[in-house]
Amino acid sequence: MKVICGLGNPGPEYEDTRHNVGWWVVDRLSYDWDLGPFRREGRALVAGGRVGEHYVRLLKPLTFMNRSGSALGALRGLDGFDPTSDLLVVVDEVALDVGRVRFRPGGSAGGHNGLRSVQAALGTTEYDRLRIGVGPLPAGRDLAEFVLEDFEPDEEEVVAGLLPGITGAVLDWLEEGIEVAMNRHNR
Repeated sequence: MKVICGLGNPGPEYEDTRHNVGWWVVDRLSYDWDLGPFRREGRALVAGGRVGEHYVRLLKPLTFMNRSGSALGALRGLDGFDPTSDLLVVVDEVALDVGRVRFRPGGSAGGHNGLRSVQAALGTTEYDRLRIGVGPLPAGRDLAEFVLEDFEPDEEEVVAGLLPGITGAVLDWLEEGIEVAMNRHNR
């Protein structure tokens, strides 16, 4: 089983914010792969089904960004699940310009509280990430305020335009692994 977790915040007031780009991606994957509607399971919204040779679970934690890991802790107990090869976490990244895409295997949280929570819950920093650029953070701006604001219309158009291509990029990750996804899609 492969798990793709989009980080974000629940509630309509957060739907169009920079911090919810991870949810946008998993929503698009569910649509493109015809995985049906999300349903609540514990601390997450979940959709799942077969994609090629893989069974895929899409997760949207309902715990708010800073506690995202609590929705993933149960994965540690799944028979045969290895976060180093079976998990992709999709997250917003202010260090990347709007529209930049970066796959990355493991590493630090880089100051992202959602990733810090995931790492604490899983007990490892070795899991794949897909970072979607939502920055840069303007000089003098508070980071928390910035990521909780809606995109500007032109920025939203750029990110929405990425989504169809991201489906193919995530499919490359599923079928060929993180190195292939990085080489083909990082920009």
